Amino acid sequence: MDVQAEAASPDTPIPDTPMPDAPIPDAPIPDARGINLHHADPDAAALHALHLPPDLAAHVAPHFTRLGALAGGHLDDLAATADRNPPTLGVRRRTGQDSSDIHKHPAYVEMERLAYSEFGLAALSHRPGVLGWPAPMPPAAKYALTYLFVQAEFGLCCPVSMTDSLTRTLKKFAAPDLIDRYFARLTSLDFDTLAQGAMFMTEQGAGSDVAATATRAEPSNEASWRLWGDKWFCSNPDADLAMVLARSEADPGLAGISLFLLPKIRPDGTPNAYRILRLKDKLGTRSMASGEIRLEGAEAYLVGERGRGFKQMADMINNSRLSNGMRAAGLMRRASTEALHIARHRRAFGRPLIDLPLMRRQLVKLLMPTEQARAMMFLTADALGRADAGDPIAAKRARLLTPLIKFRACRDARRVTGDAMEVRGGCGYIEEWPDARLLRDAHLGSIWEGTSNIVALDVLRAIKREQALPPLRAHLREMLAEADAPAGFAHHLDRAAAFADAAAGQGTQTLARQAASGLYHATTAIALAWEAARARLPHRLALARLVLAHRLAPRDPLAAPDDAALIDTVLAAA
Repeated sequence: MDVQAEAASPDTPIPDTPMPDAPIPDAPIPDARGINLHHADPDAAALHALHLPPDLAAHVAPHFTRLGALAGGHLDDLAATADRNPPTLGVRRRTGQDSSDIHKHPAYVEMERLAYSEFGLAALSHRPGVLGWPAPMPPAAKYALTYLFVQAEFGLCCPVSMTDSLTRTLKKFAAPDLIDRYFARLTSLDFDTLAQGAMFMTEQGAGSDVAATATRAEPSNEASWRLWGDKWFCSNPDADLAMVLARSEADPGLAGISLFLLPKIRPDGTPNAYRILRLKDKLGTRSMASGEIRLEGAEAYLVGERGRGFKQMADMINNSRLSNGMRAAGLMRRASTEALHIARHRRAFGRPLIDLPLMRRQLVKLLMPTEQARAMMFLTADALGRADAGDPIAAKRARLLTPLIKFRACRDARRVTGDAMEVRGGCGYIEEWPDARLLRDAHLGSIWEGTSNIVALDVLRAIKREQALPPLRAHLREMLAEADAPAGFAHHLDRAAAFADAAAGQGTQTLARQAASGLYHATTAIALAWEAARARLPHRLALARLVLAHRLAPRDPLAAPDDAALIDTVLAAA
């Protein structure tokens, strides 16, 4: 039986026992194609059991098995095909009508069906019934599933994230009639009726500087507005619904900006008054369309209060930033899995690569940031879930953790994917292998939803304006107590927190990146130590110790490292 063909069918029953990984024939160049990416991740099952409620973890386990088989085979093939065949824009139909039709390759459409309909990634935290679970799932489940999906396909996970985030923002701020009109479609598992989401925010003169937004909004009637202006970088531009920032008030700056919901099709069934001018030719995420949009009196609906649009949009952006950090973590995990497979199966100088000292050190340099990002993903997801349940202290933690993961994990992904390509050597530079696509896609994370500078400044803003550091520090102290970690962890936490607090209080921007990195490393070291103790994964404590040694402790750059035992512990379990 063809395991990949079976995995590709949506009607295939999910087996009660794990599906065997596809056999890899002997070859001079090791190829991991066909492996189950869930099974190839030795910590996944234990981390799911730790971070998800026990009954939910047991329920979704076979779905992880199925998705892992897809991600290592059929889904990965679809992603490679869609990457080689990017979408195109049709501006006129054969009947003579102007149009803005995006033509997607069938491989991309099939990935959409898998993401939105079969696995319900955009809906599962908003409605019951996804994957047979009788309630909405917590954020940790959503991010864990998407973390696995993104190991095969990164580009589509942007529309998935925006659909999820748009739904969340709509529920929090929109009028009840607007929620009632669109919620069912946004969370539908029926591929023919579901509505995808997007956010149109960037303008030529207003990227990170949102206060410079020039798109204007004019009242049309009591129920709707008209939008005029150009949006410069719009991913998923043919989405059914988009959140749009526009200037509705005479007040300058952020005070004059409101948030609007823009439908692709007006309630009377006619196309809305905006056009896709062109699609972007991008370095990465080539499978997914991004374009420029001209609003020509488009009908839209106010979301939240007039003149407070950035506050509402910030909620959607922060949710997307967490998703962005999760996607970076997934890219790193796929790159590390590929590198480990090569190191185990390729021989040089009469030995497997994984036995060579420099290669062992290089592999651990891949695994450390990879697992830091995953630990941070679960820590932030927990804070978000508690915040959504009404916990104001957890909301402060989430407010700080979100820019931290967006800032550091997305930057680390650029290096990890590049270094993993080097493990494969010259073949890694060839587009028929996954390495080049992973590297191209990784570079987007540090730009979308705020560049590294902007997000690092947001870390200081969360500390200074919203007093988010004390709740995070207290929570990390509690985790340390549960982990029974050595005193050195608390010492580094105190130093990183004090530095970040001082940087936020100085009113200068020059220390923002340094402060964000220090706080991220201290936080992830503690999260890894806590996971090691609670999930009985001692190699994660070794990773935590390496984070302290290589990212926070003072080091002589010319001194020989004393970490061979930690490296052996990590690789023995990798």
